Amino acid sequence: MAPRRRRRRPWYRTRAFRLARTAALTAVLVTLVSRCGDDGSPDHTETVAAGAGPVRPLPRSRPASLRIPSLGIDAQIVGVRLGKDRQLETPPFDRPKAAGWYEGGATPGEAGTAIAVGHRDTPTGPAVFAALPMVKPGKTIEARRADGRTAVYTVDRVQVFDKSGFPDKEVYGRSRRPELRLLTCGGLYNRRTGYSSNVVVFAHLTATR
Repeated sequence: MAPRRRRRRPWYRTRAFRLARTAALTAVLVTLVSRCGDDGSPDHTETVAAGAGPVRPLPRSRPASLRIPSLGIDAQIVGVRLGKDRQLETPPFDRPKAAGWYEGGATPGEAGTAIAVGHRDTPTGPAVFAALPMVKPGKTIEARRADGRTAVYTVDRVQVFDKSGFPDKEVYGRSRRPELRLLTCGGLYNRRTGYSSNVVVFAHLTATR
């Protein structure tokens, strides 16, 4: 019996065709991604790309508001300082939904350690940072500035420290890169002494816009 002739593979199933098709699809996808969201205006958002260096710090500008989208927090900012006992002041009790920004530290996006503090609750009920212990690493914190720019921080970790052994240097210590600390009360509550602990959120700058 004569050997069967091997049928030639159709052109659309050849390796050369598959390679050419893959290259064409890649070019199309790259074009679409580069155009997606482009309205013809320059993009003023600077972010950290994989393998890239840190975001450039912003010049000094006082804070205006603070947002934590994952918690639904959108707070106005009031300036706070150190009291006579060298302890960080808190926002007034009659403004439970405001967050206090330490005026002696870095402003949003500026190099150094920025500090913001807020009440967990007040005599009138839950306050601005009632849900702060629930923020997760990787979530963002947005601090809008008086000059219209916004500094976007990414949460690194959340820790609870007993007030009797609070690590001042770890929380308030200087940093070369732009970092942010959010503080509120935590732990057990005692009517005479207040809360036993502090909740501290550690974050660093990952974008500006």
